[in-house]
Amino acid sequence: MNKVENIGFGKYGKAFQEGLTQLIYDDRPFADQITEVLDINFLELEYLRVFVNKIVEYRLKYNVHPSTEAVTTMLNTDLERENEVIRRQVREYFRKIQYNELSDIEYIKEQSLDFCKKQNLKKAMMKSVALLQTCSFDEISKTINDALKLGSDNNFGYDYLTDFEERFKPKHRMPVTTGWDEMDKITGGGLGKSELGVVIAPTGAGKSMVLVHLGVEALRAGKNVIHYTLELQDTVVANRYDSCLTGLPLTDIKDFKEEVFEQVKNIQGKLIVKEYPTKSASTNTIKSHLARLKKRGIIPGMIIIDYGDLLRPVVIRKEKRNELESIYEEMRGISTEFGCPVWTASQTNRSGLNAEVITMESISEAFSKCFVADLIFSVSRTIEDKQANTGRIFVAKNRNGPDGMVYPIFMDTSNVSIKFAPSVINGVSITSGVNNIPLNPVTLTPQMQRDLLQKKYSKLRKSGSKS
Repeated sequence: MNKVENIGFGKYGKAFQEGLTQLIYDDRPFADQITEVLDINFLELEYLRVFVNKIVEYRLKYNVHPSTEAVTTMLNTDLERENEVIRRQVREYFRKIQYNELSDIEYIKEQSLDFCKKQNLKKAMMKSVALLQTCSFDEISKTINDALKLGSDNNFGYDYLTDFEERFKPKHRMPVTTGWDEMDKITGGGLGKSELGVVIAPTGAGKSMVLVHLGVEALRAGKNVIHYTLELQDTVVANRYDSCLTGLPLTDIKDFKEEVFEQVKNIQGKLIVKEYPTKSASTNTIKSHLARLKKRGIIPGMIIIDYGDLLRPVVIRKEKRNELESIYEEMRGISTEFGCPVWTASQTNRSGLNAEVITMESISEAFSKCFVADLIFSVSRTIEDKQANTGRIFVAKNRNGPDGMVYPIFMDTSNVSIKFAPSVINGVSITSGVNNIPLNPVTLTPQMQRDLLQKKYSKLRKSGSKS
């Protein structure tokens, strides 16, 4: 038997082969690795063979990976030998992958490398059989060893010159809307992939309600939402989604079962609510659960952890603040690993209980949580706010735009309705009642912060004198 059986990637399907070709174009270190063992004829589709061949030829000629501009030029000027159908297919494919986000990258890499390396080893073994009669053991051993070395991991990191083009490629955040136009405007469309968002609020202010609102907006955008609850029952959380999606009061949900189902059955995204007892789950538990969902074809589009402070630390530390810092770092790691935004909440300390505007100074236990997050906003609701279904959102940190703004909100916890309030009604500007600070978005200046503190101090003095 002198000839290796002609086997290709056909059994993996078209989507796999297109994904592999995109990785050869997108990922320079992987291209270095796979091209050592790849036979272009393994690709079943002609337009993919043509595309990969152009990449390989460019790399061999110039000893660098081609830029987007170089590939565009090649495909516009160097396809004359191909027929019209192939030219069109190659160009359409290239346009498609410019904005295509692959979800099974590790699987494609692992399977394609394994397949190619086995084929190379098979060739080397068959060549060795022919060498048995004429060559020494060392020569035969070298033939086998050389085949085993090909395709090994040769990614030594980001090469400053070789990967020059990489740092100029547009990075697609793929943000998921918050459902609030004002918030989306300053965050570049919402929270993006590989980003961590934190909602800060005192106990009873509606942290979990806000997280449900964010989950609902992701569902409406067609995203799969994985909601972890460490405080409430999974069915309670699901009922809140029912209420937020339908507008029906939470107290009436059970009486309108059929109506609720009719309204939620066609929702585009998929919702999974996973309940863990408080302090029983760690970030490793969540990663394991997400990996199992991925194997079932459920790719997370948003992850919600209600809430991070209630996770069990992976490593027990002497100080609680150090444990919390690690937990928040690990949550951000989850957002990077699964390529989607992660939202969580954090409780304020006692200073935030009746504050009109909650700043990051009120964050509970570990201020270092703030360093990790990409977007932090607080929800403050005084007793009067709760009675009037009002409140304020303060954007404390925003890596993708301005921060320091205060927004008035309407918040009805009876049906999980949270909206940004208008700044003007019937031509009259609305104010918050705190030194006439406008309710439309404003920057919380140092003077305004001093005014708020002064007002709080005056209240405490009055209550002290009465007692």
